[in-house]
Amino acid sequence: MLPRSAIETREELAGGASVEEYVLSLLERIRREDPKINSFITICDGPAIEAAKALDRKRREGGKLGPLFGLAVAVKDNICTKGVRTTCGSRMLEGFVPPYDATVIRRLKGADAIVIGKTNMDEFAMGSSTENSYFGPTRNPLDPERVAGGSSGGSAAAVASAFAPLALGSDTGGSVRCPASFCSIVGLKPTYGTVSRYGLISYANSLEQIGPMASNIGDCELLFDVIRGYDPRDNTSLPQKRVEIGEGGLRIGVPKEFFMEGVQEAVEKCVRDFLDKMGSLVEVEEISLPSLAYALPTYYIIAMSEASSNLARYDGIRYGLRGEDGSDWNETYCNNRGMGFGQEVKRRIILGTYALSAGYRNRYYIRAQKIRTLIREDFERAFKEFDLIAGPTMPVLPFRIGEKLDPVEVYMCDIETVPANLAGIPAISVPCGMSQGLPVGLQLMAPPFGEELLFRAGRIVEELA
Repeated sequence: MLPRSAIETREELAGGASVEEYVLSLLERIRREDPKINSFITICDGPAIEAAKALDRKRREGGKLGPLFGLAVAVKDNICTKGVRTTCGSRMLEGFVPPYDATVIRRLKGADAIVIGKTNMDEFAMGSSTENSYFGPTRNPLDPERVAGGSSGGSAAAVASAFAPLALGSDTGGSVRCPASFCSIVGLKPTYGTVSRYGLISYANSLEQIGPMASNIGDCELLFDVIRGYDPRDNTSLPQKRVEIGEGGLRIGVPKEFFMEGVQEAVEKCVRDFLDKMGSLVEVEEISLPSLAYALPTYYIIAMSEASSNLARYDGIRYGLRGEDGSDWNETYCNNRGMGFGQEVKRRIILGTYALSAGYRNRYYIRAQKIRTLIREDFERAFKEFDLIAGPTMPVLPFRIGEKLDPVEVYMCDIETVPANLAGIPAISVPCGMSQGLPVGLQLMAPPFGEELLFRAGRIVEELA
């Protein structure tokens, strides 16, 4: 039984199919196929089988079955899991085993889901390809010579490889939507504050959200409904709201800034052709959001500054990798961090520290926050006229492993996705076609708490694709 549809699989399991046999079949598939993909850092064989046996007993005894009964979920390795190591794809946390579950993990277990394993990722979620992992790159199941996207590449590859029907990722500047696009699955970045971040090992606090990933809209919505909700342990969590959805036709605005320099011609053609096709069912109109031209530098200044602050805790003294002791605390601290962090993490910490340093904070960080406000205001104005904003998820097709070595070239891959994180709005990537034999994702953005609107439009995309 392969987990192509979570909803169908759940019905079979609830109807009497063995959860244990289902989990064993997935674990066998992972052991056989994943060495070629490298989507998992840790496979939860023992805990997953024990959980499956417990769920089989629960069904036999007539217990109430949760909405994710028996379903396997792959979890990005920056989300804390009690008793299962959580590495963030880094040597620094190679042996770290959390003593508690993140809120989203507790909600998964409360819904009778099974954590099948912890997935590979760019180190501390810093990357767009999952090439920056201490545990090696994740390969794209559609073409193993190409990247799976990042930083949640392992989660996307696990779903695309049918290792699990559902997965959790985290999205700071596109880290759910990028691999969803590259692996031809669905990935949602929820409204900031909609999903608890308690237990997420964060890269940039003001930008990051945990999001669901699945092979189709229905499964993605199923997982989102389980993990969403207010959490008093997360001070960024918000009371839940829902945008009212009318019965009329949708109006979609397409910013011309989403087709700026850097967008491959093949991607632009595929997305524009698909939007033309959507025009037969919804109203599609080109618009302008001028502030988007400044979104990428604004994002990287804010994200790197927050990373510099967040990652200061990893010194190898309280926990994490401990190297050789130096002659004083400063040398020891430098040794530990030098050994524990990879090149990209070091680069972002240094740039973030510079942006926050005396004499430069106002010039860079404070100015970036002001531009962030302009971007949010641009979206607010657009949503007064349009229900949704649309454009490409990624400006490029999935590229070959090792092809993009220039950091700036990699940062440019985030040009389409970072605006949603800066504005705090929900955004989803849905497969919309193929170009040169490679997948292209359509990105849809909605007003805050407009996830149901995204799912409604996503179903239209699925029908047309």
